[in-house]
Amino acid sequence: MSVPRATFELLKTFQVALVCGCALLAPAVANALTADEVNRSGRPPATKSKVTRPSASIVKAQVLLARQGVSPGEIDGLDGDNYRKAIDQFRRRENLGIGEIIDAPTWQALKGDGSADIVSDYEMTNEDIKTRFVRRIPRDYARQARMKRLGYRNAQEMFAERFHMSEGLLRVLNPRMHYRKREETLHVVSVGRTLPSDEARTVEADKTNGIVRALDATGKVIALYPATIGSEDTPSPDGEYQVIRVVKNPTYHYDPVKNFQQGKNKRRMVLPRGANNPVGTIWIELSKPTFGIHGTPEPSRISKASSHGCVRLTNWDAEELARIVRPGTTVRFLQ
Repeated sequence: MSVPRATFELLKTFQVALVCGCALLAPAVANALTADEVNRSGRPPATKSKVTRPSASIVKAQVLLARQGVSPGEIDGLDGDNYRKAIDQFRRRENLGIGEIIDAPTWQALKGDGSADIVSDYEMTNEDIKTRFVRRIPRDYARQARMKRLGYRNAQEMFAERFHMSEGLLRVLNPRMHYRKREETLHVVSVGRTLPSDEARTVEADKTNGIVRALDATGKVIALYPATIGSEDTPSPDGEYQVIRVVKNPTYHYDPVKNFQQGKNKRRMVLPRGANNPVGTIWIELSKPTFGIHGTPEPSRISKASSHGCVRLTNWDAEELARIVRPGTTVRFLQ
């Protein structure tokens, strides 16, 4: 029996791979990053070319920015708006001039050459393995309201959020991972962010730049986060308000009269708790009725998609902010 030419070519390619001592790799594996590549990487090059796959040096820079209290949002290794915004804000804070490029003085201030602990190992626990996931989360609020919880959909989503990463970067660092085996070791970024020693006395929601700043009693910026702040249809308020309370792992109370119209839903309803709740894992209630600062089920869309008037952060940034504000903290909206 003759072998089809396509099959023959595939077998021949496979033989070559074996002779060379390597295995044929799926695209995701071929683009893999190792922990050593990230940990040993140097200053990101100044380039205007579009980065289409996670870069080791950008992963390192994003982690170093986060450690300095200037969040790049989701750590994805890509040269995106939130990353460049974080660089510019860090340079301004450290009196290094304005700009979205990490030059030599900025890299030194970030302690880039002395940091070789960016990616670390995480060994999955029994608790991780036993986690129950939600198979599917519908877009419609009425259907969400009938669910018991709005938890993670899979292990990749859970681990990516836990370590402030994109799911894409998690896959690139762990190309052959199963995520469901006990004692399986994951490569994850290690932000290691230490909370500010001072409380935030003022929070600024900068609408123009899509940034939330936390300031101490002296006016020093102690934390900075990329944010989605309102939209043209449902703008955030102007002026100053106060934090009323912080709710961890909140339910979401939908009211089409007070808030907005979602789909065909015209009645009030309560959506269950979970990381995929519309307000994520944190609700910081403000003295302006129905407005607050909260998390999100879609961290990749922070500062890239509109919100319904509120201030939206990644869940981990919202959780950090919630730990440094208290009832009475001033929240100032800036144009």
